[in-house]
Amino acid sequence: MEMLRKERDDQHFVKKQYYEDLAAKFGRTVKAFEYRMQNISYVMTLLGRGWVTGLKPAKNVGANKAAEIEAMIADVEGRQSTPVAAFEIEVREAVNKKNSHKPEGSRHPATHSSAITQYQRDPAVKAWVLQQAQGKCESCAQPAPFNGTDGRPFLELHHVRQLTDDGSDTVTNAVALCPNCHRAMHYGENARSLVSPLYNRIPRLVRE
Repeated sequence: MEMLRKERDDQHFVKKQYYEDLAAKFGRTVKAFEYRMQNISYVMTLLGRGWVTGLKPAKNVGANKAAEIEAMIADVEGRQSTPVAAFEIEVREAVNKKNSHKPEGSRHPATHSSAITQYQRDPAVKAWVLQQAQGKCESCAQPAPFNGTDGRPFLELHHVRQLTDDGSDTVTNAVALCPNCHRAMHYGENARSLVSPLYNRIPRLVRE
């Protein structure tokens, strides 16, 4: 998380130095820690977040380990969150199984209460950005796929630098996206490559 913060703040750092420090402290190889960082990158993708450049997500992390990583991320950021990573990995493991049986599911799913960190957002920012979009996605430029119950074109607000990464809730950091592009920005395999075109296409955006 420190490397990610430094990268976003354009501060110089050497990834290998982190691995070497960890290797010296815990007695494993430098390569082992580099690969663990790639596991962390994968967990970040499951959370819909970015990762450190050069640390391509490595998918072979189990659900239990992913849950530990997610909990550590939340702890480092001083927040509480509803666990996501372990569930998503279990889903992917089940999808990969051949001839899986039809699940029973649960007619009365158990509930779990927890304190969630939420950001206080300005409704005027969302309203202004939606007005500027004029019913078209600011990524793919296609009309909103449907109208909401209010009869208006349905678009979603996306913070280019996410609030969880200290992004601002301002019109210079927000775009109106169709649901498909919004999910792609968070969870798509090529999510990182979708960001630069936004800055090139939308004059009001300012890199943070």
